[in-house]
Amino acid sequence: MAGFQKEKNLVRAYFTDLERCSPDEAEGVLKKYVSEDYLWEGVYPFLDQNGAEAVADVFWRPLKESLTHMQRRQDVFMGGRATDGKVWVMSMGQFMGLFDKEYLGVRRTCKMHHLQYAEYSCVENGKITHTAMFVDLLGFMREAGVNPLPPETGHYFVYPGPRDHNGLMFEDAPEEKGRESFAIVDRMLKGLFSINGGKETPRDMLRETWAEDMIWYGPCGIGASYTIPRYQLQHQIPFRTNLSDKKENPLYAYFAEGDFVCFYSSMDVTPDGGWLGLPGGRKSAHLRGDIDIYYCKDGKISENWCFIDLPYWLHEQGLEIFDRTASICNPQL
Repeated sequence: MAGFQKEKNLVRAYFTDLERCSPDEAEGVLKKYVSEDYLWEGVYPFLDQNGAEAVADVFWRPLKESLTHMQRRQDVFMGGRATDGKVWVMSMGQFMGLFDKEYLGVRRTCKMHHLQYAEYSCVENGKITHTAMFVDLLGFMREAGVNPLPPETGHYFVYPGPRDHNGLMFEDAPEEKGRESFAIVDRMLKGLFSINGGKETPRDMLRETWAEDMIWYGPCGIGASYTIPRYQLQHQIPFRTNLSDKKENPLYAYFAEGDFVCFYSSMDVTPDGGWLGLPGGRKSAHLRGDIDIYYCKDGKISENWCFIDLPYWLHEQGLEIFDRTASICNPQL
């Protein structure tokens, strides 16, 4: 059995050093663990960065200055060889700290604050060569009392980890279990992709791979849904009805370990009006950062954490959500 202990241990050591360091020490920590040609993918407004210096300047230093005493509180930690042949380690959870300094135009609260994240690390030759970092910035704003979007169809809150508290696979899980979980999710995805352009949402097809009491933890702006009927009502039907011309892009870091499966991807869609409570523009826009982490239990999908880079999608349509929020809620007069 091919294990991934070395890659996991490297990423865990990186996480520990990064959590303990000061904001100004973040660049040094990155240089210790990442390759010289390091690629970092982030959500809007961070976007893609190259090299330790740029990543520290753009993301880690400002975040650690704003969320002081920041902890990484992991709910899922897994590793494996993805369909691209590379070894990836994925961590999902919450960054938690004291919101002591303005961040992206959001006024500080000086209270405990959370930032939901999913971080994918590609490890090659003892170094992290590629990171895909997804954070829910709209959720961060919501917790600070700023809601930049109309009422959502689901319900957003600080999401919990897996219901059975079994997502931290610091030691390698049995290989066979991962194959079983991957087969369940892959079957579900192939079914959804085959009907992705349609308006109908066949409930019987969903029940083949989803548990009746499934939970879908969607991004802030959409929110979470519980049970198959509410998932359809609160996410799937609005998504299919109010967006058209959907174009799926490849799945990256697609792998499984134990009861969990993950990947990240993107999608191009055209808003017809109504999705997120916003008008349509008939202009195709890129849903950057379409992230999924699945928990499979008793042969079906029990829970699904989903990230979507909604600020980038809004940016492509001409709405700078962070600038607008700052000018209204934290103006610099």
